[in-house]
Amino acid sequence: MGLRINTNIASQEVQKNVRATSATQEAEFAKLSSGKRITKSADDAAGLAIAKKLEAETRGLRMASRNANDAISLVQVAEGGLNETSNILTRLRELSIQAGSDTVGDAERGYLSLEYEQLVQEADRISKTTNFNGRSLLQGEGSTMSFQVGAQAGEDNRIEFDAGATDASAENLGVSGTNLRDKDGALDNLKLIDSAIEKVSGFRANFGSIQSRLQTSINNLDVAVVNQEAARSRIEDVDVADSTAKVASQSIKNAAGTAVLSQANQLGSNALRLIG
Repeated sequence: MGLRINTNIASQEVQKNVRATSATQEAEFAKLSSGKRITKSADDAAGLAIAKKLEAETRGLRMASRNANDAISLVQVAEGGLNETSNILTRLRELSIQAGSDTVGDAERGYLSLEYEQLVQEADRISKTTNFNGRSLLQGEGSTMSFQVGAQAGEDNRIEFDAGATDASAENLGVSGTNLRDKDGALDNLKLIDSAIEKVSGFRANFGSIQSRLQTSINNLDVAVVNQEAARSRIEDVDVADSTAKVASQSIKNAAGTAVLSQANQLGSNALRLIG
């Protein structure tokens, strides 16, 4: 090839290679700094689509887990109210047994009845005031509650609970209007109270079962989140060791290209020697 000063083909060729090396190095820097193998769709269009879908599903699973935890909180509030109602019924039974003995006079029986009647009112008050986010839980009100515990639509991703099946009011428990004013009435209360205790225990068992199911659902969601994240990571996250090795390789190539470019730019000066 003859000597030319107007066009330095060798220099242009070296510049092209240096640009390619620099672009590759910049791309690896972008991956390392972001922690992702795919920083733009051009890197891996299909992989990016799959990774984003997995990310959306994972975020949905996390929100579903939060829903389930909130549902457990709701159930615990209701169960807490029933726990105190159960304690009250136990005390009512104790007072009834005490008032049913002739060792207690009418005056003392009247004093016992004061406490008894106040506790009945308190049990009724608890049923009216136990609520979660404005929703009554122990009055037998409301329709079936639905908790979204999945990342997709459909019945299989919901847990339903009949909120209207729990009525812990004094009237529904059968103790409303009862007292200890006389011995026979006190003894008759025992059967009513035992029935009320059994009914409250049934309510608590129902709440316990739904809480256990919700906790199992949370455990399953946690496993699903980990697996989804692992799948997304394998597709989208950068392999730091591999990317670092590429950066080192491109740095060497870039340095060599720069040195060669300096030499290529000097080729035209050789032609000056032929000019007087």
